[in-house]
Amino acid sequence: MSAIMDWLAGGLGWILNQLVQLTGSYGLSIILSTVIVRLLLYPLMVSQTKNMAAMRKLQPELEKLQQKYGNDKEKYQQKMVELYKEHGINPLGGCLPMLVQLPILWAFFRVLSGSGFGEGAKFLGLWVLSQPDPYYILPILSAATTYIQSRMTVTDTSQKAMLFVMPIMIGIFSLSFPSGMVIYWITSNLFSIAQQAWMNRLYPLTD
Repeated sequence: MSAIMDWLAGGLGWILNQLVQLTGSYGLSIILSTVIVRLLLYPLMVSQTKNMAAMRKLQPELEKLQQKYGNDKEKYQQKMVELYKEHGINPLGGCLPMLVQLPILWAFFRVLSGSGFGEGAKFLGLWVLSQPDPYYILPILSAATTYIQSRMTVTDTSQKAMLFVMPIMIGIFSLSFPSGMVIYWITSNLFSIAQQAWMNRLYPLTD
Protein backbone atom coordinates (compact mmCIF):
# COMPACT_ATOMS: atom_id res chain seq x y z
CA MET A 1 0.00 0.00 0.00
CA SER A 2 2.89 2.33 0.85
CA ALA A 3 4.46 1.68 -2.55
CA ILE A 4 1.17 2.55 -4.27
CA MET A 5 0.89 5.80 -2.32
CA ASP A 6 4.51 6.66 -3.15
CA TRP A 7 3.74 6.02 -6.83
CA LEU A 8 0.57 8.14 -6.74
CA ALA A 9 2.25 11.00 -4.89
CA GLY A 10 5.24 10.90 -7.22
CA GLY A 11 3.04 10.88 -10.31
CA LEU A 12 0.84 13.72 -9.08
CA GLY A 13 3.87 15.73 -8.05
CA TRP A 14 5.35 15.33 -11.55
CA ILE A 15 2.07 16.30 -13.25
CA LEU A 16 1.68 19.35 -11.01
CA ASN A 17 5.23 20.48 -11.67
CA GLN A 18 4.72 20.16 -15.42
CA LEU A 19 1.49 22.15 -15.23
CA VAL A 20 3.11 24.82 -13.04
CA GLN A 21 5.82 25.28 -15.65
CA LEU A 22 3.11 25.58 -18.29
CA THR A 23 0.70 27.90 -16.44
CA GLY A 24 2.88 29.60 -13.83
CA SER A 25 0.13 29.04 -11.24
CA TYR A 26 0.08 26.38 -8.53
CA GLY A 27 -3.67 26.83 -7.92
CA LEU A 28 -4.57 26.54 -11.60
CA SER A 29 -2.28 23.52 -11.89
CA ILE A 30 -4.18 21.77 -9.09
CA ILE A 31 -7.47 22.45 -10.88
CA LEU A 32 -6.14 21.19 -14.23
CA SER A 33 -4.64 18.06 -12.67
CA THR A 34 -8.00 17.38 -11.00
CA VAL A 35 -9.74 17.53 -14.38
CA ILE A 36 -7.17 15.07 -15.76
CA VAL A 37 -7.83 12.66 -12.87
CA ARG A 38 -11.59 12.93 -13.33
CA LEU A 39 -11.28 12.20 -17.04
CA LEU A 40 -9.28 9.08 -16.21
CA LEU A 41 -12.11 7.98 -13.89
CA TYR A 42 -14.73 8.44 -16.63
CA PRO A 43 -15.21 4.68 -17.31
CA LEU A 44 -15.96 4.17 -13.62
CA MET A 45 -18.48 6.99 -13.79
CA VAL A 46 -20.28 5.31 -16.69
CA SER A 47 -20.49 2.04 -14.76
CA GLN A 48 -21.80 3.89 -11.69
CA THR A 49 -24.53 5.67 -13.67
CA LYS A 50 -25.72 2.44 -15.29
CA ASN A 51 -25.85 0.84 -11.86
CA MET A 52 -27.89 3.76 -10.50
CA ALA A 53 -30.36 3.55 -13.39
CA ALA A 54 -30.87 -0.16 -12.77
CA MET A 55 -31.41 0.45 -9.05
CA ARG A 56 -33.97 3.13 -9.76
CA LYS A 57 -35.95 0.71 -11.92
CA LEU A 58 -36.04 -1.72 -9.00
CA GLN A 59 -37.60 0.80 -6.61
CA PRO A 60 -41.18 -0.54 -7.07
CA GLU A 61 -40.00 -4.06 -6.17
CA LEU A 62 -38.02 -2.72 -3.21
CA GLU A 63 -41.12 -0.93 -1.96
CA LYS A 64 -43.07 -4.20 -2.16
CA LEU A 65 -40.38 -5.92 -0.10
CA GLN A 66 -40.53 -3.07 2.41
CA GLN A 67 -44.29 -3.50 2.77
CA LYS A 68 -44.03 -7.28 3.08
CA TYR A 69 -41.02 -7.56 5.39
CA GLY A 70 -40.93 -4.10 6.95
CA ASN A 71 -41.28 -5.51 10.47
CA ASP A 72 -38.53 -8.07 9.95
CA LYS A 73 -35.37 -6.11 9.09
CA GLU A 74 -33.16 -9.17 8.79
CA LYS A 75 -35.56 -10.83 6.34
CA TYR A 76 -35.94 -7.57 4.40
CA GLN A 77 -32.17 -7.19 4.06
CA GLN A 78 -31.87 -10.81 2.90
CA LYS A 79 -34.58 -10.41 0.25
CA MET A 80 -33.12 -7.09 -0.88
CA VAL A 81 -29.65 -8.63 -1.35
CA GLU A 82 -31.23 -11.49 -3.30
CA LEU A 83 -33.04 -9.00 -5.54
CA TYR A 84 -29.86 -7.04 -6.22
CA LYS A 85 -27.94 -10.25 -6.96
CA GLU A 86 -30.69 -11.45 -9.31
CA HIS A 87 -30.38 -8.28 -11.38
CA GLY A 88 -26.59 -8.03 -11.12
CA ILE A 89 -26.64 -4.77 -9.16
CA ASN A 90 -24.10 -3.55 -6.62
CA PRO A 91 -26.00 -1.36 -4.11
CA LEU A 92 -22.75 0.28 -3.01
CA GLY A 93 -21.75 1.15 -6.57
CA GLY A 94 -22.73 4.79 -6.04
CA CYS A 95 -20.07 5.17 -3.36
CA LEU A 96 -17.26 3.57 -5.37
CA PRO A 97 -16.06 6.67 -7.27
CA MET A 98 -15.75 8.58 -3.99
CA LEU A 99 -13.83 5.70 -2.41
CA VAL A 100 -11.49 5.54 -5.39
CA GLN A 101 -10.76 9.24 -4.95
CA LEU A 102 -9.60 8.82 -1.35
CA PRO A 103 -6.11 7.42 -2.21
CA ILE A 104 -5.72 10.23 -4.74
CA LEU A 105 -6.80 12.75 -2.10
CA TRP A 106 -4.22 11.36 0.32
CA ALA A 107 -1.57 11.54 -2.41
CA PHE A 108 -2.42 15.22 -2.91
CA PHE A 109 -2.06 15.69 0.85
CA ARG A 110 1.45 14.23 0.73
CA VAL A 111 2.41 16.36 -2.27
CA LEU A 112 1.07 19.60 -0.82
CA SER A 113 2.15 19.20 2.80
CA GLY A 114 4.96 16.65 2.84
CA SER A 115 7.21 17.67 -0.02
CA GLY A 116 6.94 21.45 0.32
CA PHE A 117 5.27 21.70 -3.08
CA GLY A 118 4.29 25.29 -3.68
CA GLU A 119 5.17 26.37 -0.15
CA GLY A 120 3.95 29.94 0.25
CA ALA A 121 2.17 29.85 -3.12
CA LYS A 122 -1.22 31.55 -3.06
CA PHE A 123 -4.38 31.07 -5.10
CA LEU A 124 -6.45 34.15 -6.02
CA GLY A 125 -4.37 36.05 -3.49
CA LEU A 126 -6.34 34.51 -0.60
CA TRP A 127 -5.28 30.95 0.14
CA VAL A 128 -1.78 29.64 0.85
CA LEU A 129 -2.09 26.24 -0.86
CA SER A 130 0.00 24.38 1.71
CA GLN A 131 -1.99 25.75 4.68
CA PRO A 132 -5.62 25.42 5.88
CA ASP A 133 -8.15 28.05 4.79
CA PRO A 134 -8.34 30.72 7.55
CA TYR A 135 -11.58 32.13 6.09
CA TYR A 136 -13.58 28.83 6.22
CA ILE A 137 -14.78 29.44 2.65
CA LEU A 138 -13.21 26.31 1.18
CA PRO A 139 -14.46 23.94 3.92
CA ILE A 140 -18.01 25.24 3.41
CA LEU A 141 -17.72 24.81 -0.35
CA SER A 142 -16.28 21.31 0.06
CA ALA A 143 -19.21 20.28 2.27
CA ALA A 144 -21.80 21.89 -0.02
CA THR A 145 -20.45 20.37 -3.23
CA THR A 146 -20.10 16.97 -1.55
CA TYR A 147 -23.77 17.14 -0.54
CA ILE A 148 -24.90 18.07 -4.06
CA GLN A 149 -22.72 15.38 -5.64
CA SER A 150 -23.97 12.74 -3.18
CA ARG A 151 -27.59 13.75 -3.69
CA MET A 152 -27.21 13.14 -7.42
CA THR A 153 -25.75 9.64 -6.96
CA VAL A 154 -27.53 8.10 -3.96
CA THR A 155 -30.62 6.17 -5.09
CA ASP A 156 -31.00 3.56 -2.34
CA THR A 157 -33.12 4.97 0.50
CA SER A 158 -31.04 3.00 3.02
CA GLN A 159 -28.02 5.14 2.07
CA LYS A 160 -29.71 8.52 2.48
CA ALA A 161 -28.07 9.09 5.86
CA MET A 162 -24.80 9.42 3.93
CA LEU A 163 -26.22 12.55 2.27
CA PHE A 164 -25.62 14.38 5.53
CA VAL A 165 -22.87 12.35 7.23
CA MET A 166 -20.32 12.52 4.40
CA PRO A 167 -20.59 16.30 3.71
CA ILE A 168 -20.26 17.08 7.42
CA MET A 169 -17.19 14.82 7.71
CA ILE A 170 -15.59 16.34 4.61
CA GLY A 171 -16.28 19.86 5.88
CA ILE A 172 -14.68 19.09 9.25
CA PHE A 173 -11.62 17.48 7.67
CA SER A 174 -11.27 20.45 5.31
CA LEU A 175 -10.79 22.77 8.28
CA SER A 176 -7.33 21.32 8.88
CA PHE A 177 -6.33 20.12 5.40
CA PRO A 178 -4.11 22.24 3.10
CA SER A 179 -6.15 24.61 0.95
CA GLY A 180 -4.70 23.08 -2.20
CA MET A 181 -6.13 19.70 -1.31
CA VAL A 182 -9.55 21.20 -0.53
CA ILE A 183 -9.47 23.00 -3.90
CA TYR A 184 -8.80 19.61 -5.49
CA TRP A 185 -11.85 18.13 -3.71
CA ILE A 186 -14.13 21.03 -4.65
CA THR A 187 -13.01 20.95 -8.28
CA SER A 188 -13.50 17.19 -8.39
CA ASN A 189 -17.02 17.56 -6.99
CA LEU A 190 -17.94 20.30 -9.46
CA PHE A 191 -16.62 18.20 -12.33
CA SER A 192 -18.55 15.19 -11.03
CA ILE A 193 -21.78 17.21 -10.69
CA ALA A 194 -21.54 18.43 -14.30
CA GLN A 195 -20.54 14.98 -15.53
CA GLN A 196 -23.38 13.31 -13.63
CA ALA A 197 -25.94 15.72 -15.07
CA TRP A 198 -24.70 14.85 -18.56
CA MET A 199 -24.60 11.12 -17.83
CA ASN A 200 -28.17 11.25 -16.52
CA ARG A 201 -29.24 12.45 -19.96
CA LEU A 202 -27.47 9.50 -21.60
CA TYR A 203 -28.69 6.95 -19.04
CA PRO A 204 -31.96 8.29 -17.57
CA LEU A 205 -32.72 7.21 -14.01
CA THR A 206 -36.40 6.92 -14.84
CA ASP A 207 -38.22 4.75 -17.34
